[in-house]
Amino acid sequence: MTLGPTLVVVLGAALLMSALNLMDPMIRHDDYPAFFGDAAAFWNKTLHEGRWLNYIWHLREVVTPAWLNFVVYQGLWAVFVASLAVVASGPKGATWFTIVLALMMMVSPSAMLISLWFNTLIPGLAVVALFAFLACRVTSATLRGLLPLFVIASFMAYTTYPLLLLAVCIAKTQDRSLRDLAGLMALFCVSFVLAVLTVYAINWQVHGVFGVPVAEWREPTAASGLAGMMENLPKLLETFQIIFHRNGFGFAPLIGFIPVLLIAAFFVLRRKAPMEALYLLAGLSVGIALVVVQVLKLGVLVPPRAFIFAWVFAALTIVRAVQLLSVTDGLYGRLGRNAALLVIGVYFIMIFLFYGEFRTWRADTKALAQEMSVMDGDVFVYGDPSQITSGKDAGIQSREALPFRLKLLTGRDVISCDTTPDLCPAQPELGDTGEVEIHVRRSDAGTFLIFTPLPEDADSDAL
Repeated sequence: MTLGPTLVVVLGAALLMSALNLMDPMIRHDDYPAFFGDAAAFWNKTLHEGRWLNYIWHLREVVTPAWLNFVVYQGLWAVFVASLAVVASGPKGATWFTIVLALMMMVSPSAMLISLWFNTLIPGLAVVALFAFLACRVTSATLRGLLPLFVIASFMAYTTYPLLLLAVCIAKTQDRSLRDLAGLMALFCVSFVLAVLTVYAINWQVHGVFGVPVAEWREPTAASGLAGMMENLPKLLETFQIIFHRNGFGFAPLIGFIPVLLIAAFFVLRRKAPMEALYLLAGLSVGIALVVVQVLKLGVLVPPRAFIFAWVFAALTIVRAVQLLSVTDGLYGRLGRNAALLVIGVYFIMIFLFYGEFRTWRADTKALAQEMSVMDGDVFVYGDPSQITSGKDAGIQSREALPFRLKLLTGRDVISCDTTPDLCPAQPELGDTGEVEIHVRRSDAGTFLIFTPLPEDADSDAL
């Protein structure tokens, strides 16, 4: 199947799936600097995360609407999954399986989670999407020749993006052999090492540090030897517990369904297409190994959004196994096709509902923005807005989220009195607040936005 029709289907599905987040997309607090083009606020991430491509993006002078940025981001994701599906299906691929593969990759929970940093990740995803698009146009040899350059560029946007490029190269490979697989894995590993060394070298020249020191907020427990790595094993276990939980949206049958389906798919491929199974298993294993090394060596939790590569490899494996089972009309082929459609349908609905979880937060902050639009003077914030009901429902991660959100809606800065108390007058008395969590008070000193989260037991009763 050609790319055009596949892209139309996937793009339409992606926009429908994220419809509740299109017009006023949710932005995580540390994604706002990318939205505002505030390079100074992003500068520390060049040292602690090596995100130099993203930093260059922050230097742009044009600020575009958040909804447009989100649509562009989702469009780039659609280009990637549609292109990869077409490449994996081959020139004679069946339309049904191409569409199903693209849609299964599209409904990745990790892709859903990482999409809330869409402003920051536009350039990195553009690199990944371009590589997949080129795979539809160039030979496998040419694609592999481009791999080192694209790995370096994508690594400077997000650490696990290069693994998506590896998935494209594996899907593009037609003449499979152990020698070719070893060459591809060696090429990728060398490219990844070059990417790491490139970031280290830039940090050395700019920051005077040869490396990427882990930020303190990640609570690293770096290991200096085998004993230290063993002490970090609980963090490795927690990392995988979190990713399985998030992939299943906390629903026990769903948590186990995808791993079981993946294992069954590998057994099918091992019997019907062993070299394909080996290529896909090798790519997935390299990605998992990189995560394991990072957790054990640095002692940090790897967030579920970083596992976007694992879902892509799983989708490639599952759909290919279903395709092989469907060569002849039989029970296993029908069960496989139904299972693939079930995964797409369930995850499409779950992601659609996920994007709707931010509605209350958007409504609360828009009401505050409306209050600000009719008043002059300074605006002072007391309390932690991330702890009110709408903040918890939206998974707000920082006090900074509210000032950034209000700046987006009004263009005005507010003063957070918990972080800069010297700039604030005394908080007005509230009296009995009841079950009201957001209070607006005015005085000659300015306007006060005061947040008083409900007690835990009251919050539970309300639910």
